[in-house]
Amino acid sequence: MTHPPAAPALPDGLTLRPLTAADAPALAVLNDAAAPAVPVTAPDDLARLIDLAGLALGLERAGRLVGFVIAMQPGAAYESENYVFFEGRGIDHLYVDRIVIDAAERGTGLGAVLYAAVFAAARQQGRHEVTCEVNLDPPNPGSLAFHERLGFRLVGTQATKGGAVTVSLLAAPVGAGPAAEPVA
Repeated sequence: MTHPPAAPALPDGLTLRPLTAADAPALAVLNDAAAPAVPVTAPDDLARLIDLAGLALGLERAGRLVGFVIAMQPGAAYESENYVFFEGRGIDHLYVDRIVIDAAERGTGLGAVLYAAVFAAARQQGRHEVTCEVNLDPPNPGSLAFHERLGFRLVGTQATKGGAVTVSLLAAPVGAGPAAEPVA
């Protein structure tokens, strides 16, 4: 697993650290509370994602996980419909499978902190883009607006999960993403 060369400056009281499979039970609680923006995922499945990930980082406050990001490098043995879409484009990318912030911490800049780490890792790895998807149905307008502010642009849409979910497939050039700078 690759880690960014320098962690972004963090707000007081927060630490950013690599995730391990042992974090999966705590991640499942955070993850599932964010549904339907992310799929409900069992701890064992989250542990497998961490093992596959090219980048898996958690944000902690007072020893409690309050956010995390899991991202895949090209060529991962990962069969997500959205990851497969981006792999098929033939552009070297770092794919954000999921990014979750505890509901009590949303709106405090922690999403940008995690994305700064993602873009730093993508730069270190020599990637051209950071890619992700955001739900269109069920709608997630706050996340779409957040990603647009970070420089993500629409590269496609697709129905997933047997047509139950429609996603906006987004990409941002590595140079367009947030730098690892202090967060107010």
